[in-house]
Amino acid sequence: MSKLTDVFLRNLKATGKTQKKSDGGGLYIHISPIGGKLWRMAYTFGSLQKTLSFGSYPAVSLKDARQKREEAKEQLAKGIDPSAHKKAVKAAVMAKTTDSFEIVAREWFEKHISGLAPTYSKKVRSLFEKRVFPVFGAKPFTEVEPSDILMVARRIEDHGAVETAHRLIQLCGQLFRYGIATTRVKYDITQGLHGALPKVAVQHMATITDKKRIGELLRAIDAYGGFLPIKCALRLAPLLFVRPGELQKAEWTEFDLDGAEWRIPAAKMKMKQRHIVPLSRQALDVLEELRVYTGHGRFLFPSIRTDIKPIAVESMLVAVRSMGFTKEEMTMHGFRGMASTILNEQGYNRDWIERQLAHGERDGIRAAYNYAEYLPERRKMMQEWADYLDSLR
Repeated sequence: MSKLTDVFLRNLKATGKTQKKSDGGGLYIHISPIGGKLWRMAYTFGSLQKTLSFGSYPAVSLKDARQKREEAKEQLAKGIDPSAHKKAVKAAVMAKTTDSFEIVAREWFEKHISGLAPTYSKKVRSLFEKRVFPVFGAKPFTEVEPSDILMVARRIEDHGAVETAHRLIQLCGQLFRYGIATTRVKYDITQGLHGALPKVAVQHMATITDKKRIGELLRAIDAYGGFLPIKCALRLAPLLFVRPGELQKAEWTEFDLDGAEWRIPAAKMKMKQRHIVPLSRQALDVLEELRVYTGHGRFLFPSIRTDIKPIAVESMLVAVRSMGFTKEEMTMHGFRGMASTILNEQGYNRDWIERQLAHGERDGIRAAYNYAEYLPERRKMMQEWADYLDSLR
């Protein structure tokens, strides 16, 4: 049987019936009843008759079809099924397309970042969308190199945001560990990258730890003559030392005054873990006074303009400034630092303090059950802390 030629192939016409013209070695041209010309190769693998497709003529030339046939024959000689090999190559190409760095990152966002505090989740997404995706977001996840991440981190560092540069590497590390868990990669490529950046200068929130000055602050809060919910919020801030946003959004339904507890829902907490704040006698006194004023509504500290929104943290901060305490001396977050520093100095168990501060628990499963951990000890500590503040007042 003579081999095919381009002249012969160009002159092949539709006959209304299927035609097959062989080129030898299993390669043939398949002509459909309406004239479509497709390259195919018949072969045997494992005693099974199989067919391999090479594309249409003339898009795939006679020369190219013959080359593909020889490649298939080489694979057969090595015990490789050409059809299975073709599917594997196609799957690998598809994986690179569907598993780009950006696609995997957004999948990780939905599974692990969206469940965190909205402000934090928004910052993470923004960091990747503005800094990372435009640079190598389209790159296959498996082909991202440590140098890619370090390049972006150094650009951020060059703008003076060293802490953000370190945070980017940390987040990419979390993403690659997710990649390991989903069998996309075998190791975290960010290991060791932190050492390539300058160390972050630790900046603590301004707080007062001088005993005399704390007493002055407490007396200034007691003497504050402004909006009562703001005054009560400031009176409770040192007694409860929760995060400013947690205090600001406190709702009456979360409080068990008879049980002397404030149970903050997980959705309101930074680490998305519910939290119990034992209430001292002093805190209960403030709450009873406040309940007469705002107990009919949702929030403990409603805005001065509407009771359907809480006061702004900035409003509390303005009140502190009006008392003569500068931003270098005291912040709303500083009430947490004040309690942490002094309670540690006084020898209280560090675990009690950390649990009361609701600092993150690395083991997520353990954390889900730890909201009530050390509760009797923390209840005692919180009452003694309130009594200590009275002594300073």
